[in-house]
Amino acid sequence: MSTIKPRGKIPFECTALLLQGGGALGAYQGGVYEALHEAGIEPNWIAGISIGAVNSAIIAGNPPENRVSQLRKFWETVTVPTPIDVSPFIRGDSARSYMNQWFSGLALVSGIPEFFKPRFPSPMFQPPGTLAATSFYDPSALKSTLESLVDFDRINNGDMRFSVGAVNIRSGNFVYFDSVDYKIGTEHILASGALPPAFPAVEIEGEYFWDGGLVSNTPLDWVLGVRPQIDSLVFQVDLWSARGDIPGCMQNVMTRQKEIQYSSRTRSSTDHFEHSQQLRAALADLLDQLPESLKKGDGYELLKPEATRKVYNIVELIYRPQHYEGDSKDYDFSRQSMEDHWRAGYYDTVRTLRNKKVLERPRNDIVQTFDMAG
Repeated sequence: MSTIKPRGKIPFECTALLLQGGGALGAYQGGVYEALHEAGIEPNWIAGISIGAVNSAIIAGNPPENRVSQLRKFWETVTVPTPIDVSPFIRGDSARSYMNQWFSGLALVSGIPEFFKPRFPSPMFQPPGTLAATSFYDPSALKSTLESLVDFDRINNGDMRFSVGAVNIRSGNFVYFDSVDYKIGTEHILASGALPPAFPAVEIEGEYFWDGGLVSNTPLDWVLGVRPQIDSLVFQVDLWSARGDIPGCMQNVMTRQKEIQYSSRTRSSTDHFEHSQQLRAALADLLDQLPESLKKGDGYELLKPEATRKVYNIVELIYRPQHYEGDSKDYDFSRQSMEDHWRAGYYDTVRTLRNKKVLERPRNDIVQTFDMAG
């Protein structure tokens, strides 16, 4: 089975779409994909963490012409329409903040239809050693929702490489369930999104797994670390911004703490990767200049695979939250917030794609990084 299906029009062997975790903020990724789809850009490798794994499965598990509609169907299914407009009574950002907090509280108390529901009785009254005793919510409805929206045979047929990350509870190690090595099923998606203590661990092959965001909330290193290396156009979609203001109240402290904890720190990773690629290109130049008599032995064979001139465009698309969004924005499942997040992802991507260099193979640099919205 081929791990990567080569691209035709785009001058890269791989077009990767990487989707971070972030709960209700994941609608932003739906807008990003819609804009990419309209531009004729389809990934041949998709990787996700947590809610990014859910979006990834819906994209990979449907034909291109159905992906946007299936994403919309999912997000409309798990969000709640606004029953009353409070703007005539509370003006400006205060109205949205009040509404968002109300919907977030509703999700905590009542759960989200077709996604998760509160456990009753609560975990402290459940038998020790059971999954019910280790989580506040039952996400079994999400399994049925995924099965209705995702064709897992399509994910496993090899046309698009698929990867989702999770954490092995026993070892504490990060694990990627990759379609190259695994037959992907709903359990792998649920494992990637099993954030404790809200959701229970998911058993896979006798081991138990939690949300990959506990260790790393982005699949960037997994994709960039593939061997042998391939020319790659990478769209990195983050739901948490690493940059922010100094908090002025306790609510802002909680918001900023969550942003820092779950942000991908993409700039640091890409700077390190760019330096590594420069060293690999220099090594390739050096090995080319060696006489044939020196191109023998274990040392040369060890260095040769690391000598490469492969190029990368890394496109960062990062959701920048509105002032009225607080620490509960990742579980605000109101329809209006969903539409706002989707729209933001769409237009951030449209603006980014106006830069023609995004889709052009680098000429002078080995690694080019784009953050147009920032």
